[in-house]
Amino acid sequence: MLTVDALTKRFGDKIAVDKASFVVEKPAMVGIIGRSGAGKSTLLRMLNRLNDASDGQVVFDGLDVTSLRGADRRQWQSRCAMIFQQFNLVPRMDVVSNVLHGTLNRRSTLATMFNLYPQADIFRAIEILDRLGIAEQAPKRAEDLSGGQQQRVAIARALMQDPDMILADEPIASLDPMNAQIVMEALRRIHEEDGRMVIANLHTLDTARRYCDRVIGMRDGRIVFDGTPDQLTTGVARDIYGAGADFSEAATSTAIETLDRTNATVRVPA
Repeated sequence: MLTVDALTKRFGDKIAVDKASFVVEKPAMVGIIGRSGAGKSTLLRMLNRLNDASDGQVVFDGLDVTSLRGADRRQWQSRCAMIFQQFNLVPRMDVVSNVLHGTLNRRSTLATMFNLYPQADIFRAIEILDRLGIAEQAPKRAEDLSGGQQQRVAIARALMQDPDMILADEPIASLDPMNAQIVMEALRRIHEEDGRMVIANLHTLDTARRYCDRVIGMRDGRIVFDGTPDQLTTGVARDIYGAGADFSEAATSTAIETLDRTNATVRVPA
């Protein structure tokens, strides 16, 4: 259970997140939508403890996340994996080594320095890559992969942490429609098959409607909507994005739906 209570982040005199509160009682796939600058990324970074909150509290299964320091904070970041828009891979390193970086928090300094991994971890990394349909890319350098493949490597790295929760910060913003669909389907399957909580920042209305169980809308740092995809009407969307918004943010997801209608749907292998 995740409880976010009056979570606030100030940068000088600017309030990036303003008393955000919500509860996720069981593992779900939650989409957070809103304009750029609405506070979505800052919210996720506070949940992961990449940023400290100015006020408020985050509690996960009875653990006060906002009070953690040192090793306890690093342990939480292992339980709460983060996926970024720009992948954050080591470009010149092979794919399987990038995935194995998901184990760094539980490895010794010496093992990290000499890039030493247990055989069991290597096998598990390859199994995860296979699950995501890119096992054949394991020996290649990350920089040689397409953007969609690199994002799936980043997802595999997150899964190597065996996290309770995955946070995805604009995971498809830099991808073409087909790769965006593959990544979103992978995240959805991780939620459904593993029972993990997934919280994803999304620009696209239709993507949130299509893949998420619940949608949270932010505007100017505040939560202005919290409901099911069916409740995300055009009127609600205008409250989130502002009057007169042309909803160009939905263009990517509209293209994804076009792929389905033309029978070009891509499914992530089991």
